[in-house]
Amino acid sequence: MYRIGLSSCGFLLNEENFRKLNESGISAIEISMKLDDHRMINHQELSELSKRYNVELWSYHLPFGPFSLINIASMSAEKRKYTIELYTELIKKASDIGVDKFIVHPSGEPYTLEEREDRIKYSMESLDSLAEIAHGCGAVIAVEDLPRTCIGNTADEMLRLLSANDKLRVCFDTNHLLADTNINFIKKVGNKIVTLHVSDYDFIDEKHWFPGEGAVDFHELYSALREVGYDGVWMYEIGLRPPKTMPRSRNLTFEDFVENAKAIFDGKRPKRIY
Repeated sequence: MYRIGLSSCGFLLNEENFRKLNESGISAIEISMKLDDHRMINHQELSELSKRYNVELWSYHLPFGPFSLINIASMSAEKRKYTIELYTELIKKASDIGVDKFIVHPSGEPYTLEEREDRIKYSMESLDSLAEIAHGCGAVIAVEDLPRTCIGNTADEMLRLLSANDKLRVCFDTNHLLADTNINFIKKVGNKIVTLHVSDYDFIDEKHWFPGEGAVDFHELYSALREVGYDGVWMYEIGLRPPKTMPRSRNLTFEDFVENAKAIFDGKRPKRIY
């Protein structure tokens, strides 16, 4: 059984929510927000709330868009440089309050087959630099698997990206793989996985549905993670509001995530919320 975490992509990082997280049994969060909000974070306040309510600042999702501005696999050296400089600033500020895992998208999209090799090369060069920057701050870069034509959309391509620097690790997103399977990815990438983005999908495209709403066998996935020795947080990356692709009668609550996780850990079918 893993500790339960939740990405802040769906809620505000204020005292009320830290209190509710603690009361519900969620003990970790990933800091995740839109680009313009990153520079406005009050890091000291976040650190104090984390300690006061015993909710760990487990990871930090570095901004990944718009692709025209932020992209470590950009063909433009200027844009790659800007992205690395932005990431460096954010890594230094967040590592100062104890965050030690930084999630990075290895590319934007869409890409053609003709440009793919160049994109991979630029992504690897950028990841190599970021790995050293994070290491200098006592942290690691966790490269996220991505869908569609993005770089890092299979286990083999992820392993190629990781070869850029032996300090690189992986954030395994359970709703992104379209050209590979979750179980194959887990088995091949194995102990490089240091954090998760948990959500469900239909194997057609990413959906970020609540586990039990899509096609992922989460009991099989949970067992595979245990087999490769993953010992981190079960980190959901799902908004509280119903997505357009999966209407529900109400918003999700923090308690819903705890109930969902416990069902998966206990080998039971997660309850659907209609």
